[in-house]
Amino acid sequence: MVTVGIAVENSPAASDGVVGQGITRAEARRQADALSDLGRALFFDPSLSGSGKVSCSSCHDPGHAFGPPNALAVQLGGGDLHQPGVRAVPSLKYLQAVPPFTEHFFESEDDADESIDNGATGGLTWDGRVDRGGEQAKIPLLSDFEMGNRDDADVARRLLAAGYGKTIAAIAGPDRQADPLTVYQTALKAIEVFEQDYRTFYPYSSKFDAVLAGQATLSAQEARGRDLFEAPDKGNCASCHVSQRGNDGTPPQFTDYGLIALGVPRNPDIPANRDLHYFDLGLCGPLRSDFAGREEYCGLFRTPTLRNVALRQTFFHNGVFHSLRQAVEFYVERETDPGYWYRHRADGSIDKYDDLPQAAKTNVNMDPPFDRHPGDKPALSPSEIDDVVAFLKTLTDGYGRTKTP
Repeated sequence: MVTVGIAVENSPAASDGVVGQGITRAEARRQADALSDLGRALFFDPSLSGSGKVSCSSCHDPGHAFGPPNALAVQLGGGDLHQPGVRAVPSLKYLQAVPPFTEHFFESEDDADESIDNGATGGLTWDGRVDRGGEQAKIPLLSDFEMGNRDDADVARRLLAAGYGKTIAAIAGPDRQADPLTVYQTALKAIEVFEQDYRTFYPYSSKFDAVLAGQATLSAQEARGRDLFEAPDKGNCASCHVSQRGNDGTPPQFTDYGLIALGVPRNPDIPANRDLHYFDLGLCGPLRSDFAGREEYCGLFRTPTLRNVALRQTFFHNGVFHSLRQAVEFYVERETDPGYWYRHRADGSIDKYDDLPQAAKTNVNMDPPFDRHPGDKPALSPSEIDDVVAFLKTLTDGYGRTKTP
């Protein structure tokens, strides 16, 4: 008999806390299918929220690459649906290859210099504070400004009230649905397994993927955009948003998973920013607490994949921009025309990198195209920006899909 492990706490096949010991491969597949089906149901069920009106899909909409369905910088939630968040909602697609968070990441590719410390890398959230989908699912479920549950027992109560007890019992064991912790943990694992469905969350079905497979060709503008995207003296986008296949032939993820400070402008549409002393500093807090006081980490946020970026209506961690073209413009004009992007102080001077306290401004990345100075020519012209945007649109999943009534 071949045995495999399915990481579901308190499974009837669990032994000494290690789940899945002694079950056949077929049984493991059935358990995984059951978890995925449950996770899918939970993902779209608003009854798990304090208001009864917010589901995971409310903010992670399948029609927008499991990102926000609107142009709001932050979403509203909580028990009364009036509590604003503090960050833009990220996409849940293409997270399957994100490495666990580490302060010191070393490349393992054959052609990379494995001695180079790439610094803080990985994790699933904007600040990399969780590594697994189940841990990530806890955040909105227990957040005061998202789904608004008090604790895990509150989530378990809602799960049973919504009629999931029988399904959970079939997965975790008939005697376990009375245990709130088991109910809660099974639900978290189910959401995690659902989000590992490649057909839904990482199908690699964009035009760019079709080009890689020899089934499509970039237009002249898209090809120019790709060249500009990759050129170190132009967009230099690929230095962080890796656009080449891995050595093992895997499609590019369009991210290096690193955490970086970009110095994006402060967003006045976020209610928390009305407090002039409040700053969202990413890796060093306030939502992440283990690196509080580590000044070298302040202002760093994880580089997201650019796959499906054209479906977004909010960009960067604070949702300050609302068009893809504007986001690209910021990259090439941040240093050449800072007066356009940042607010001015009372004395008329420019408060550059105005969403960071003074001490954290030294962390802002200055690699190309950020190596220019006020008055310099931007790295990309307006027509070249259009070309890059055209290329980025080829990263949207569903290319060639036939629409049915």
